Amino acid sequence: MNSTEHPEAEVVVELTGCPAEDAHAVFSALRTSFAGDRPADDVPHEVVAGRPTVWTATFDVSEQRAVPGPMRLTAPVTVDLQGGYRAVAQLQDSLASAFVVEVVGMAAGDQEQETQLRLRNR
Repeated sequence: MNSTEHPEAEVVVELTGCPAEDAHAVFSALRTSFAGDRPADDVPHEVVAGRPTVWTATFDVSEQRAVPGPMRLTAPVTVDLQGGYRAVAQLQDSLASAFVVEVVGMAAGDQEQETQLRLRNR
């Protein structure tokens, strides 16, 4: 991913408070659609057992590759998105192909927004 070409198309995705396998499902769905800053074989794993882990990745939504199919989660997952308005909307639409998406919070700025989503199985 070359972030200097489309910085307005980047979305930072953060997951916390979920098992590694659910983080992997979310990131796999997003990698189906968009280029990211992590290699395809990068699988999330717990660093310290029993302590909260935050998984973060950045995706460039300037070009959508494919639409992900439904993915399975062990439990609902909270996802935080940060980026430009269009970029966040595109990434959210892609997630809606793989999961049931509920917007649970949003903070709007001049150029960017932060959106918190709750993902569930379809």
